[in-house]
Amino acid sequence: MSGLFLVAVPGLEGPLEDEARALGFEDVKAVAGGVEVAGGMAEAARANVQSRCAVRVLARVAEFRAMHLAQLDKRARRVPWRDWLRDDVPVKVEATCRRSKIYVNKAAVQRVEGGLKAAGVPVSKDAEIVVKVRINDDLCTISLDTTGEALHRRGHKEFVGKAPLRETMAAGFLKVMGFDGTQAVVDPMCGSGTIVLEAAEIAMGLVPGRSRSFAFERMADGGSLRREFFGQDESRGAVEGPRFFGFDRNDGAIRGARGNAERSGVADVVAFERGAVSDFVPPEGVAPGIVLVNPPYGGRIGERKLLFGLYGALGAVLAEKFAGWRVGIITSDGGLAKATGLALEAFGPVDHSGTKVYLWKGQI
Repeated sequence: MSGLFLVAVPGLEGPLEDEARALGFEDVKAVAGGVEVAGGMAEAARANVQSRCAVRVLARVAEFRAMHLAQLDKRARRVPWRDWLRDDVPVKVEATCRRSKIYVNKAAVQRVEGGLKAAGVPVSKDAEIVVKVRINDDLCTISLDTTGEALHRRGHKEFVGKAPLRETMAAGFLKVMGFDGTQAVVDPMCGSGTIVLEAAEIAMGLVPGRSRSFAFERMADGGSLRREFFGQDESRGAVEGPRFFGFDRNDGAIRGARGNAERSGVADVVAFERGAVSDFVPPEGVAPGIVLVNPPYGGRIGERKLLFGLYGALGAVLAEKFAGWRVGIITSDGGLAKATGLALEAFGPVDHSGTKVYLWKGQI
């Protein structure tokens, strides 16, 4: 195997690179769209279980030039498929061809399927294991998706609010804000609680993949690899009392966030309360930390004109009551960010489900 590619949320390659280094991966290199690291299936399993910022983990199993279909067919049959795949678990092949002499995706799929079948690996269009073929400028890269369902689906969050921030994005933005697990984190428009829950899990040392399964478990030696890396979710860091707080004006959101906290195992260190932005105050007995919020920004919920008052109120409350706190506001609209009246600088853009957003951050 020639290494791993950790797929990033576009725009958050930097935080993913930092995380990969902190987790001890070798030959870490950020590139467009993700982070390259050294390793085989064991490292792929560890990345799936432990990474908070990665979207998925691709294991690169082959790379070669393919100028025509006969060449692709021949070289696909030389790939040691059975080193990674089983004869009792079907796979499906997806291909993308760009700027190459091989330009028909379906034809590329058929040739690689032939190589798999020749190796005794069953092929099915309905299979959950995916072999990804990318032919770009006549260079063919073949990867295995070791993840399955995207990694933002942690497996213990049942309630999801409107326009939710994905867990992978929340983890990345927390890194950009300088969160290291020791600071308090407050979200005044918490919705389903994603930012607060991610912060609490980081502080408690909980591995993000503890409540879900992965594609690598159905690959060669996958079951034993899961067991090897899953003992770590037993260890919870010492966090005294609530240090992570979420507020929302919607009763349903607060109930849902509390349920998510219970299922996540962090209920003892978080607090969710109903409240309007105008009533927002720092939690008692907590040193200044981080305010991170993903407010509505017009393109997804509500009308832009109605939001200037909301952003203005948020900025006024922060300026008046949150001296010493760091603040981060996630929005696609620089005009709304400026409406807070706070001195903020933009980090981004970051792709949020097709919308380009920025993290506007600063110190109160």
